[in-house]
Amino acid sequence: MDFGIVLQNDPPAWRIVEFARQAELLGFTHVWTFDSHLLWQEPYVVYSQILSHTKRVTVGPMVTNPATRDWTVTASLFATLNEMFGNRTICGIGRGDSAVRVTNGAPVTLATLRDSIGVIRALGNSEAASYNGNTLQFPWSRGSKLPIWVAAYGPKALALTGEVGDGFILQLGDPDITAWSIAAVRKAAAEAGRDPSSISICVAAPAYVTDGSEAGLAHGRDQCRWFGGMVGNHVADIVKRYGADGAAIPKALSDYIAGREGYDYNQHGKAGNTHTSFVPDEVIDRFCLIGPVSAQVERLQELEALGVDQFALYLQHDAKAETLAAYGEHVLPAVNVRKAAKT
Repeated sequence: MDFGIVLQNDPPAWRIVEFARQAELLGFTHVWTFDSHLLWQEPYVVYSQILSHTKRVTVGPMVTNPATRDWTVTASLFATLNEMFGNRTICGIGRGDSAVRVTNGAPVTLATLRDSIGVIRALGNSEAASYNGNTLQFPWSRGSKLPIWVAAYGPKALALTGEVGDGFILQLGDPDITAWSIAAVRKAAAEAGRDPSSISICVAAPAYVTDGSEAGLAHGRDQCRWFGGMVGNHVADIVKRYGADGAAIPKALSDYIAGREGYDYNQHGKAGNTHTSFVPDEVIDRFCLIGPVSAQVERLQELEALGVDQFALYLQHDAKAETLAAYGEHVLPAVNVRKAAKT
């Protein structure tokens, strides 16, 4: 299993670069960041420095959207980074959340998302794309490779992912919801004539390594409760579209937002978010990985058995360095056991 970290582009930017450097030294393969240009600093500027100060990690947004950036600009950013540093970028993309809602916008339609993926993928892979009635290409781009991983929750978005995505990003770590989501993506891929196993599966969720005590568990839950609120924004849209009777989406995904009362994006993705009190401990335990190393490893092995290729851990809490070190020193070696030199 590959491992990634998900960071916010909070200043100072050099701290983000240092986290990325440390992650590579500890064996992580991917460095992702939020892409919300008003709430945090510009990610692509930071990516150039991460790539300059590392040798192997792949970088990209978790996730960008087709609304706040022109699609050709997005593709140019990736193609330029690939030309400068080799093919070490990845594009996580979805319909949009904080980046569009903070400006009083709205997530794009799935049709727009599909079209944007086609344009960004073609241009990002040094190919020609049809855009606004013209055929466009980057005359300076040669050999750029850009995988597109789609973030999705609802049935139609999962189907789109299976039809066009190089990878699937599920932003929660619940095994049952993971199994349901992967099955939906693979079914759509097969129906589209694609090899379902060719789609990479990434589960992204906060991880908080505790000492195994009840007090440590309670603290870890409170530090990660913001994540239930963030996921709730997407779930609320899905429930509005499909209802909450469990016919279209698992009740394990929809039930918990019954007590949701608005959301303040000024506190988006922050520990201590005051608009996430509706998120119960049970949901935090299912959506996040909180507990000692042994519990982390057990959940990750369960996810791996379901077909998860990468776990990307959010580090938005008060133990960023400690969690990163615990994963590098203990969790990664336990999940990816090295072969014996002699048997």
